Amino acid sequence: MSRRANTKDKSAKAPAEEKQEKPGFAARKVSADILGNVVHKKRPLDGELDVASGHSGFRALAGNDRALVRAIVGAALRHRGEILEILERLLDRPIPEKTGRVQDILHVAISQMLYLDIPDRAAVSLAVDHAGLDRRARPYKGLVNGVLRRLGRERDDITGDLEPDLLNTPDWLMDSWSEAYGAEIARKISAAHQQEAALDLTVKTDPAGWAKKLEGQVVAAGSVRLAKKAAVETLEGFEDGSWWVQDAAAALPARLLGDVQGLNVADLCAAPGGKTAQLAAAGAEVTAVDISKGRLKRLEENMTRLGLTVRTVASDLRQFEPEAPFDAVLLDAPCSATGTIRRHPDVPWIKKPYDIEKLSEIQKELLDRVVDWVRPGGLIVYCTCSLEAAEGEAQADAFIGRLGDRIAPVPVTPEEVGGLAHLVTNTGYLRCLPCHEAEKTRENTGLDGFFAARFRRL
Repeated sequence: MSRRANTKDKSAKAPAEEKQEKPGFAARKVSADILGNVVHKKRPLDGELDVASGHSGFRALAGNDRALVRAIVGAALRHRGEILEILERLLDRPIPEKTGRVQDILHVAISQMLYLDIPDRAAVSLAVDHAGLDRRARPYKGLVNGVLRRLGRERDDITGDLEPDLLNTPDWLMDSWSEAYGAEIARKISAAHQQEAALDLTVKTDPAGWAKKLEGQVVAAGSVRLAKKAAVETLEGFEDGSWWVQDAAAALPARLLGDVQGLNVADLCAAPGGKTAQLAAAGAEVTAVDISKGRLKRLEENMTRLGLTVRTVASDLRQFEPEAPFDAVLLDAPCSATGTIRRHPDVPWIKKPYDIEKLSEIQKELLDRVVDWVRPGGLIVYCTCSLEAAEGEAQADAFIGRLGDRIAPVPVTPEEVGGLAHLVTNTGYLRCLPCHEAEKTRENTGLDGFFAARFRRL
């Protein structure tokens, strides 16, 4: 199956052309631009959607149009495999290269027609307009119109036998998950990625009380999951720093350090600071280290809102040297982030197998370095938001194999993770999957993919 697309677009609209734009056109054009930048230029979606430094067209839109762009691009990425298969069924031959945004225009339109509550006529009309105003796509304006109208007429026949669980995950990722967890679980993971993640909060105190106030429920080991999403700045407790946004799975690794009251703790690769806040709120003296000054600035702003005091250091961990050993170290290592696809649907389309290999080497190097940064008897927690065994179980096993005379594994217990025994592996590692239940009643599913292992310095 051909999945190639050309993303170059050097066309410029004349003022007269701009006057022809219909309401909603700008949002669709920006959506196609961003989709092309993500899929073909491998630019992270979060960067494109940053209201301060992202795509210039996105920043120029009104708030409601920005929300529409987020919805369109999110749907186009979550269902990219399905859309590619649909186009293969609709087209007699692949779309030639050097056709401007034709492929991206079609993906944007189909995502609206099939996955968003937008009338077909609006999606088709604006897609045809977009093709007509793109110099290189203009010769394919009729093709865009014909393909989309046919999809509208024959929708059930064209889409009825699709297998989203298989189509929407690149083969290399599905193979990796099948090898690690089995084919059935791999398909469940893929299915979970078709849904957006819930909004989870970590609260300083009284999870049950905050769950009642915010109309949510307590999940995992004390996170508050809201029943419906809302602008976080408008929720009770935001202004006074009573809580912060953090997936229930992401909140578990810091808990594995136990009682940190009065301890000198390092949070490595700390930004954006959810785990930093957990440790500081629990009474630790926290040193937060991150390579990015910009991300550290955001962490500091978060700590100010939360009323928490931490020490921040901007440094590459491969050059960083602590002034004295820490009582405990939390290493949230750089990883492929394949466990966060529910939140970041661009990940499957911008990551490649060689990224896993490269990042695994960095994780190995960092693990070996941090052993010397913790005092004898102190704890090290290594974690990643990855579903790949190379960035989780295999990495932890190899660490024990290399340094078994200096560190000892400390198995995780179900009691430490809210009694969720299905999150603890037979070897005592923490392993969360997007299809896992987030509470013991097994009525609330969905967690970020996370791995954590705990060791004691001998």
